[in-house]
Amino acid sequence: MELYERIPNNVNLSEDKRLQRALEKWLPDYLNWWREMGPEGFQEKEVYLRTAVSVEADGWAHFDYVKMPDYRWGIFLKPAEPDARIGFGDNYGQPAYQEVPGEFRNALRRIIVTQGDTEPASVEQQRQLGKTCPSLYDLRNLFQVNVEEGRHLWAMVYLLHKYFGRDGREEAEEMLARRSGNPDKPRILEAFNQPCDDWLNFYCFTMFTDRDGKYQLAALAESGFEPLARTCQFMLTEEAHHLFVGETGVGRVVKRTAELMQQGDVRALGGIPLDIIQRYFNFWFSYSLDLFGGEHSSNSADFFAAGLKGRFKEQDQYDEHLVRDDVFTLTVIEDGRLAQREVPMRNALNEVLRGEYVRDCERAMKRWNKYLEDAGRSERLYLPSTRFHRHVGEYAGHYFEVEGHMITKSEFEHRRDEWLPTLADREYVRSLMHPVTEPGKIANWIAPPSAGIKGLPFEFEYVRL
Repeated sequence: MELYERIPNNVNLSEDKRLQRALEKWLPDYLNWWREMGPEGFQEKEVYLRTAVSVEADGWAHFDYVKMPDYRWGIFLKPAEPDARIGFGDNYGQPAYQEVPGEFRNALRRIIVTQGDTEPASVEQQRQLGKTCPSLYDLRNLFQVNVEEGRHLWAMVYLLHKYFGRDGREEAEEMLARRSGNPDKPRILEAFNQPCDDWLNFYCFTMFTDRDGKYQLAALAESGFEPLARTCQFMLTEEAHHLFVGETGVGRVVKRTAELMQQGDVRALGGIPLDIIQRYFNFWFSYSLDLFGGEHSSNSADFFAAGLKGRFKEQDQYDEHLVRDDVFTLTVIEDGRLAQREVPMRNALNEVLRGEYVRDCERAMKRWNKYLEDAGRSERLYLPSTRFHRHVGEYAGHYFEVEGHMITKSEFEHRRDEWLPTLADREYVRSLMHPVTEPGKIANWIAPPSAGIKGLPFEFEYVRL
């Protein structure tokens, strides 16, 4: 590991002077973007952060106080496997791609750019949240997520610079030019243009939207383009913490709400009522479902056939990796009604991946509902139908209620405020967002964590303000 280079890496960057110069030229532009669009008001604060220092399973991270602009962003790929092979698709069993195959160049660049664009987008969405943190523990977790999203951008930019020449360098520059929510130059995917301006939004984002990232990265970690696979395999190591922040953050909100429900009126007691939490779920879950793409997709078939993007745990969960003759039954809309249609499995791989994601979210939902059950409450939270509030794919342009029954546009608009966060909901949640920055203290609307970071107590000074 070249940890003390200007750009920490384990890809022998110093041996490729042209690439090193290109990335060192991009570095000041990146730092300018970080100072402009990273966490506002905390750039000079010392934060107890985890920094990658290895790609080994044991001891890969170092914990210490760091100022975020000084964080050691770098390029880390999981070590190469000797004689790596393409694990699926029409070229199954052939040697893995070490260079970009000419016929797949545009598709591969599109995959990398789309994934890479999500990383700075989430930092931009969350840049104001530090000012209203519920505790120093949560503030530190926010910043840990932010710096690692920044490092994940570096991972994708490395691939663009290394393997795509001028086109790749231009795409890397564009990633720093787009802005989340900008009407003229927005981020590529719509979920990354939504406001994330309170901590319930943040926890739902890291729970639902970052969880999409887990499944996209896992599918790309199976790629026959070995540099991409190795990059994503290491990114998943860091991504696990982001999902932990979201799942436990939502759980702590639900747990505190359940406690307050036992005492009286949640709103009067300064908590977040269950119906508001449910509407936030409906919003972020539906937007996150869109990130998987259309239910019937020629792109998914082409990516699989080319060996570029596999299924979730392709090698561990499946025995057959060609998927030439299999079919999948999709629920589609025909003549204004829901109907069943068989399609080639390769064309339904977005839906297969989405199904894995939904089952993972259902697991978390059971855990959250256990807090309500343990408090003696009969109320339960739920995931809406995968047809509800969709903007991409088979159900875009149609209207469904939360259980998945088709309704008219006017019926949807009439009941929208039952299902999606209202302006009043958002204003109420924002009214609770007062910073709590004394070590060991926490906001009233959320329960404390069950444990601190890396064996440290909750009372530890995770950020020096």
